[in-house]
Amino acid sequence: MGVRIGSMHFMYNYQNSLNNAYQQQAKLFEQADGSSLHRASDNPMNYAKLLRYNVSETENNQYLENIKTASSWMKYSDDVMIHMTEMMQTLKEKSVHAANSDNAEDDYAAIHKEMFAHMQEIVSVANSQVGDRYLFSGQKDLTKPFEMSVKEYDRGLPKNLDVSQSAFFKGTDSDYNTELFQMLTVTDDSGNTYYIETDGGRLDQSTVQFNLYKKDFIDEGYKELVAMGYKNIEEAENAAATDTKVAELLDEGRLGKVDDFKVSDYFTNQGLLKDSNNNKISFDGTDYTFKTYPQNIVTYNGDENLISMVKLNGATDPGADTVNATGAGMFGRDIFDNSSSGNDPSGTAMLNELLCVCGRVNDCDIHWMSSDGVTVADVAHSTMLVEETKIGARQQLYNQVDTMLSAHADNITEDITNVSGADIASLATKLMQQTALYNLSLSLGGRILPQSLADYL
Repeated sequence: MGVRIGSMHFMYNYQNSLNNAYQQQAKLFEQADGSSLHRASDNPMNYAKLLRYNVSETENNQYLENIKTASSWMKYSDDVMIHMTEMMQTLKEKSVHAANSDNAEDDYAAIHKEMFAHMQEIVSVANSQVGDRYLFSGQKDLTKPFEMSVKEYDRGLPKNLDVSQSAFFKGTDSDYNTELFQMLTVTDDSGNTYYIETDGGRLDQSTVQFNLYKKDFIDEGYKELVAMGYKNIEEAENAAATDTKVAELLDEGRLGKVDDFKVSDYFTNQGLLKDSNNNKISFDGTDYTFKTYPQNIVTYNGDENLISMVKLNGATDPGADTVNATGAGMFGRDIFDNSSSGNDPSGTAMLNELLCVCGRVNDCDIHWMSSDGVTVADVAHSTMLVEETKIGARQQLYNQVDTMLSAHADNITEDITNVSGADIASLATKLMQQTALYNLSLSLGGRILPQSLADYL
């Protein structure tokens, strides 16, 4: 029995084939943007890879942007710190010059004027900005970090130990140059000078005790113990139990040991007395007054928090990801704000110590300059140099990572091209074939379909 196929069936099959041809042509046109993937159905496996590569590309671009910002920040910081290091070097040279006894009084006035001008410039340069952000304010980068007072304040006077003194009284290596080892200066009612240690105290049962030394012993007397073969004060104290000569030298050189002394009970982290009525310590029935020196004071208004700009995925590395330097990093810490003082970092320790040096130069105090001033200038310069070197090293590290991430970006682009890129030559050929097929289908349909349907199409 024959089967009669109606015109509607022909029309349905023709329209379905024509629509498929049009869709194939549209897909090929869609790939003209260079990508073969526009939806997951195009190639599910490759589309999943493409999503992963896109995430990697976005992350890599963000790290590259971080590096760009960080490198700019560190470049400005490094330039400023190099300039400050050069001025610190000049201050160091001027301090050595001022310690020369051949200078006339007018020479000291000229040296002081030049040194003080350098101090003013250092404070000014330390307030450098990138845009409206201060380089050295920590995370308070919209706050001007450094201010120098016009007025002079009475600041506690430290005794700055030289290399050999530090080796004996502090047990340090003889080649230190980035830390000040100090004691506090006190005087009795007769005007005699003594020095009290404020760190490295010795535990006697439950009480921490600190030595109170005579000035002559710190200056020269200890050298006799060194000549006897004792490398530090502890060795001498241990030997005193059996060696009467050592015991006599120690008894002559110090008054005794003060119990539980803490700098923060008396001084701010800038070295200013907290209470003018609380300016003495009592020992063995005698009052000893803290000696002060009138000088300008620099104040730090930033904080010690570091700015981190992450340059790689994985575990964070605060030491390597930080891009800024803070007050304490550049200008170190001294007896008024070190870890033993009980005070927080001032951010201006070496600046205030150097201002004391400037004042001593103006006073023509050759003895102090040769014993203390040169030491301060050397440590201040070295502290700044070390911090500047750290910034330079971190900048170099960021530059190396920049090179690596740029290469990684090229690899990601290649991976994206491999999974989603369209073959333009093949695409052009297929598109011409599909267009010809579609046009042929339209022409053929006009010939074989019923007239009324052909007119409709």
